[in-house]
Amino acid sequence: MNETSEGAGQNKVVKPYSGQDSSHSIVVAVVFLTCYAYIRLLDTLSVVPTHHNKYTWKQELVNVAQLRNASCLGSVNLKGRSLLTLKDFNSDEIKRLLWVSGDLKHRIKKENQYLPLLQGKSIAMIFEKRSTRTRMSTETGFALLGGHPCFLTSQDIHLGVNESSTDTARVLSGLCDIVLARVYSHSTLEELEKEATIPIINGLCDLYHPIQILADFLTLQEHYGKLDGLTVSWIGDGNNVLHSFMMTAAKLGVHLRIATPKGYGPEASVVQEAQRLSKLHGTQLVMTSDPMEAAKGSDVLVTDTWVSMGQEEEKKKRLKDFHGYQISNKTGSMANPDWTFLHCLPRKQEEVDDEVFYSPRSLVFPEAENRKWTIMGLMVSLLVDYTPQTKMPRF
Repeated sequence: MNETSEGAGQNKVVKPYSGQDSSHSIVVAVVFLTCYAYIRLLDTLSVVPTHHNKYTWKQELVNVAQLRNASCLGSVNLKGRSLLTLKDFNSDEIKRLLWVSGDLKHRIKKENQYLPLLQGKSIAMIFEKRSTRTRMSTETGFALLGGHPCFLTSQDIHLGVNESSTDTARVLSGLCDIVLARVYSHSTLEELEKEATIPIINGLCDLYHPIQILADFLTLQEHYGKLDGLTVSWIGDGNNVLHSFMMTAAKLGVHLRIATPKGYGPEASVVQEAQRLSKLHGTQLVMTSDPMEAAKGSDVLVTDTWVSMGQEEEKKKRLKDFHGYQISNKTGSMANPDWTFLHCLPRKQEEVDDEVFYSPRSLVFPEAENRKWTIMGLMVSLLVDYTPQTKMPRF
């Protein structure tokens, strides 16, 4: 009998061995080893919680998440891709572009390193529209990386006029390594991309301005230390820059509040996609015609020209319709205390007053400089296999 005496007149039954105790022990051992491994990982990251430091478990989990994110972003490869719109790029791919851009900026500007990553390569820069920042950033950036930029105006190349876009794409594919095109119509870019065997970059078109948005988000990441959770308020025209914001913000965890006058809102198809992205990534998308409402609780106020190239005949009507949309400290009074301001330039005073534009809140000149570092980061990512040497920033 499996019995033992326990006290006077009491018996304790000892159950036969069933194997359950062994299974329980295994589970306990697995849990213990998992916890031990986690503690060792945290110790490796120098964030094990003790009374000697101020770290919290929440911060440690953030650090572990960053380690995972760095691993994910490290595996992203964009070589051979084109960039017509950031709609085609997912969250990790956009973050990878920002990481590479910041890495090049640090290594070249801060550490004075020479990085001829694009030595022996050339870029065709097609400009149907004039530009200061796009031309200078691309031309000087490509040269700084050891490559050869070729600037082509409408006097040098006649897309779809003297030579079809199809033939131009095929010719340039044999003469250079990459094309940046600043054009009137997005369809021109689509035709170039369809026929080319080399990457095509959208330098601006009627529908999107993706390289501007990369610079904007690099600027905000540098200023705030992260992007996730920020609120950006767009106050102005529903144009190509806004469209690119709408295709990108939610993927970076950024909330977007938009104010446009009636009749000047963004394209319906862009709105529909932005709503889908906002729902997918759990961000807020607010659309209104009240600038003060859009600025409420914002971290960043953004505007752009009210009269784009090709709209000069509409100037008088547009200035009337945009009355009340000038960004000023009054607009900023609705925003968060540490709000900042962005403008892709060139700027007119009716869009933002001098008090804001030249204030410490204005990030427009770092934003303009970052056009160079982000186009460099983009070109390197599309043309070569490059691994950032600096630590992944917090997004």
